[in-house]
Amino acid sequence: MNRVWIRGGTVWTGGDAPRVFAGGVLCHDDAIEAIGPDAELEKRARGAEAIAANGRLVAPGFINAHMHLYSTLARGMVLKDPPAENFLEILERLWWRLDKALILEDLGVSAELALADALRAGVTTLIDHHASPSCIAGSLDELAAAAQRLGVRLCTCYEVSDRDGPEKARAGIEENLRFAAAARREPLLRGLFGLHASFTLEDDTLRRCAEAGAGAGLAFHVHAAEAASDVADAKKRGAMGAVARLHRLGVLPRGSIAAHCVHTSEPEWALLKEANVFCVHNPQSNMNNAVGTARVAEMVAAGVPVGIGSDGMEADVREELRAAFLLDHHRRSDPRGMWAELGLLLSVNRRLAGGIFGRTLGELAPGAAADVVVYDYHPPTPLSAQNFLGHFLFGAYRAPARDVLVAGRIRVRGGEIPAFDPESLAARARERAEKLWQRL
Repeated sequence: MNRVWIRGGTVWTGGDAPRVFAGGVLCHDDAIEAIGPDAELEKRARGAEAIAANGRLVAPGFINAHMHLYSTLARGMVLKDPPAENFLEILERLWWRLDKALILEDLGVSAELALADALRAGVTTLIDHHASPSCIAGSLDELAAAAQRLGVRLCTCYEVSDRDGPEKARAGIEENLRFAAAARREPLLRGLFGLHASFTLEDDTLRRCAEAGAGAGLAFHVHAAEAASDVADAKKRGAMGAVARLHRLGVLPRGSIAAHCVHTSEPEWALLKEANVFCVHNPQSNMNNAVGTARVAEMVAAGVPVGIGSDGMEADVREELRAAFLLDHHRRSDPRGMWAELGLLLSVNRRLAGGIFGRTLGELAPGAAADVVVYDYHPPTPLSAQNFLGHFLFGAYRAPARDVLVAGRIRVRGGEIPAFDPESLAARARERAEKLWQRL
């Protein structure tokens, strides 16, 4: 039996009806046993390991709904090509060359770096999307092993694409099915069925994926309408857009993820809403790739479930929430928006991840998963449920996690990850990165 009592904190519960109070959280094994003022929990918490928050912010672990763990070793890489002028050139000159050059030995190091960053930011659940066409079989196991070493919740998948030929596409389908079946046996692991994007997939391949996914009971995770070129390709194939084509060919069943949705139309929003497909906004990546800006506020108003991810820009999804807030103000030239929408982005992430893992995530409540973070943030002004986002956007979003529990186990203590050597990992990563860059 494992019991941990976080006491003396400024607790923000999250959830659809968040509360703020002085007190703590009592965890029993992998679930939250009770929350409340310390005086109410003290007797019940006898024998539990105590963590004194000393007034710091206590919150549920954050969820990153779209991540690329394989991208970490690209940090600082300089290409010899002329600078890319559009999104397709970015893919061709950087990401498709990088993912093809990856070998199995690179994957665990790349994943561990990003997952450690996530933990130190209080991000306890990541939904990943992977590609390594030179080493497909077993690739997802490397990512999963890194997540298990650190104790992070991870859902991942392999992106099926026709860009490297039919054999690689078949291998990607097999890797998705194999890993998803195995991951169901592990409480902190899950699998989805990954696809790259509409413009790199032929109709026959998408139909095979739809059949395989339905047979395995899997939802899909796919890039959709990230750039205008994806939409143009879909229109050449007779669809009104990328989302419409994916929906027509059966790879957007209930619970699937359509990442980006930058270039989508109102009729496609209706499809996403009716099918209960989650759109995941990735604002910093969209800005970096100069692909445009998703109309998040309008999609939310239309009833589309919109969550938030990072697309591999970083593991800390808190930065993406702030970027989404500022970008919407800039896009609409209106400083009044995105307050309510930010709360809905968090709510959708909770619903998405909770459906995948079969647990209540992203909320501090009895029975919810014991994913709890003590942030090194002492509120300098009064904090309430009504003004939490103001504290978050202009202060707490950059506070490091001092203590982190995932499934009731202490994964960060005093700002450090126990039994984890960041210097050694960085040295191994530099060695792997140098060899990877040479292969490019």
